[in-house]
Amino acid sequence: MNYGYIKVASAIPGVKVADCEYNLGQIESLIQQAVDKNAEIVVFPELCITGYTCQDLFQQQMLLDNADTALMMLTDATRKWDIICIVGMPVNLGHVLVNCAVVVQKGSIIGVVPKTFIPNYGEFYEKRWFVPARDIVETEITLAGNRLTISPDPVVFRTSEGVKFGIEICEDLWAPSSPSNNLALAGADIIFNLSASDELMGKHEYLRRLIQQQSAKCISGYVYSSCGFGESTQDVVFAGNAMICQDGRILAEAKRFSLDPQLIVAQIDIDVIRNRRCRNSTFGGCASGKKVRLIDTLPVISNNSEFDVKVNPHPLIPSEDKMYESCEDILNIQAFGLAKRLTHIHYDKVIIGISGGLDSTLALLACVRTFDMLKYDRKGIIGVTMPGFGTTGRTYNNAINLMKNLGITIREINIAASVTQHFKDIGHDMEYKDVTYENSQARERTQILMDLGNKLGAIVIGTGDLSELVLGWATYNGDQMSMYGMNASIAKTLVVHLVRHVAMHCVDEDSKKILLDIIDTPISPELIPADEQGNIKQKTEDLVGPYELHDFFIYHVLHNNFRPVKIFMLAKEAFGKGLPGRGSYDDKTIKKWLSTFYRRFFTQQFKRTCMPDGPKTGLISLSPRGDWRMPTDASAEMWLKEVEKIEIENA
Repeated sequence: MNYGYIKVASAIPGVKVADCEYNLGQIESLIQQAVDKNAEIVVFPELCITGYTCQDLFQQQMLLDNADTALMMLTDATRKWDIICIVGMPVNLGHVLVNCAVVVQKGSIIGVVPKTFIPNYGEFYEKRWFVPARDIVETEITLAGNRLTISPDPVVFRTSEGVKFGIEICEDLWAPSSPSNNLALAGADIIFNLSASDELMGKHEYLRRLIQQQSAKCISGYVYSSCGFGESTQDVVFAGNAMICQDGRILAEAKRFSLDPQLIVAQIDIDVIRNRRCRNSTFGGCASGKKVRLIDTLPVISNNSEFDVKVNPHPLIPSEDKMYESCEDILNIQAFGLAKRLTHIHYDKVIIGISGGLDSTLALLACVRTFDMLKYDRKGIIGVTMPGFGTTGRTYNNAINLMKNLGITIREINIAASVTQHFKDIGHDMEYKDVTYENSQARERTQILMDLGNKLGAIVIGTGDLSELVLGWATYNGDQMSMYGMNASIAKTLVVHLVRHVAMHCVDEDSKKILLDIIDTPISPELIPADEQGNIKQKTEDLVGPYELHDFFIYHVLHNNFRPVKIFMLAKEAFGKGLPGRGSYDDKTIKKWLSTFYRRFFTQQFKRTCMPDGPKTGLISLSPRGDWRMPTDASAEMWLKEVEKIEIENA
């Protein structure tokens, strides 16, 4: 520190959401640039190691473990530098997650600072994942192999030259009583802010004034870093804000809306700050402090490494002794949800596409229960069968006969001619049975249902299930869309049991036979012509994998938040060959479909982001308004890399 100056830097790295390895490389590159510019302290944005917009992925142990590993690698990389680095990451205290700033220097973690105020309004809902500093107690943690103390109390760091600095995180600045107030009063010459603030019209100018005012009020330097382009996803855009202020003056500022990483550097005059504070008697007239207790625990040591837990291969299916009650609950939840919607909008008609498959059958059965509950005429349920190029006689007959037996209104509209005309309009050769060939049929069916619903005064009931939503096995703006998604939180393996429940307990003998045959029919979208014998040629499970495996993955990924290597181990126990009564999938098959699961799950989030309303019936729902909020553009690389590294014993 020459003549009372210290050179500081604010960095905006490139980010891939949920890709810690990529983010680490970006952070290290900017640290090197800061070193080359002789900066002594550099600050990065909030949660920069994982990405700020990870949403419910923060609850995935895989992400937390990789963040810890990335911090360990960053710590090791800093051994060759003297610069002090401040980075953001989620920290797991064992029972809660904390949004933290971590201070790293020369191969050591110097300290950890938790975020004080957690925003939960507008586009922010951080309390879903993180607890505020005030809700933790001083405790020792292990972070990247280092034993550290984390505390809710203000923390002030002091350099070897005697410069003191404090840290606050994003929302802390916007609070009426900011932590930086207390940090400055405790002697911090500079405040560093790790932020993730999205762009809104007029917000940037307000932010600039806020930072200037805070640095003036605290008579301090204020170094601000907020995330940029890579964090933009779904409804929020991050333009990249970096500012260095001193006592109300902006010394350096980054360019907003840049696609490239940025680093700004400026010198802050510590002598000026301290002199002004000494002259300001009001500044010295304020003081605050807190005391906390520290309670140590002893480690639990065990030499038992044998895995002796019985793994349920079908965790989303109720146990046999609870099957009847659970099926009734689910059907009643579906019925109550739809009943509320119909009474609210004053409709007494619904329209539903009936294919003769499992999902549309369950949705139809739930609609029948709803209409009986409301004492509506079942003729208000308009079932539309729409045969196409791949429709088989088996599914067509089951669809027609089931609708007749249930006493609903039947409409038949063959889509072959309209889709053929559509192919001509867009110049598609019907010989190519590609995604255009398939999706055009799905969208044609949805258009028919929507337009017919408008004509008849009915709402369109969606039939897609949870398993299809997870895998994205739906045509965007085709069968993915409806006015009420009846099966949205019901896994495919559970759909089977619900249809069987109705067959065995709720319908006549003829309807029972139809329902049981529907259960025995191979699962298929029937978008590809049948074989020469008229049988279903396109089988879903041949393309995306067995639903019982995927439903197993769904449970352990979304409910338990396990990482891939653990899920693979559990799947081996549940389905591995040679295990009596537990399935017949070898290691290679499990690994293959686990990789497919993660790849499709991440790439298909955009379909779930705009899914229609539908009743939550069980442990897991992917509604963006409730249980699952995930960035559309999150990277799956960490998960896929771990799956790839899994060793196969019985290949």
